[in-house]
Amino acid sequence: RTMGRVMHEFKHGELKRGPGGKAGKVKSPRQAVAIALKEAGASKYQSKSENIRNRAKTERKEARGETAQQGQEGRFHIGARGKRESTPAMGGGNAGGKKMQGRGAGLPRGRDWGGTTKRELYARARERGIPGRSKMSKRQLENALR
Repeated sequence: RTMGRVMHEFKHGELKRGPGGKAGKVKSPRQAVAIALKEAGASKYQSKSENIRNRAKTERKEARGETAQQGQEGRFHIGARGKRESTPAMGGGNAGGKKMQGRGAGLPRGRDWGGTTKRELYARARERGIPGRSKMSKRQLENALR
């Protein structure tokens, strides 16, 4: 499945090179195959533990909906055990309404991603003397400051 997805991304010019995809598009099919094998955890140039780590990373990326193919096709993410989500409650294929496309497709619609940073929230929590603030996530800091 991963091999097919990566080759699909290559064919449609969505497969990127380098860290964070900042080195441009992959132009060689051979390079695309190498990337696919690495993401699938089947590279002969890496150790068994590295392959396991790479496969787990790919599964997390697919589950979050952060692959280029999922972004283009407007799929939010693949649910438990790699199954595509299908119910409207899960925002899957049978769900009503327009699907988001492009870069923000994997992000939930309800949350406000702008505004204050975690660092700013932490500074406010320190001013108020909120206990346990160092171990709180951004969301928890927001709730504690309300």
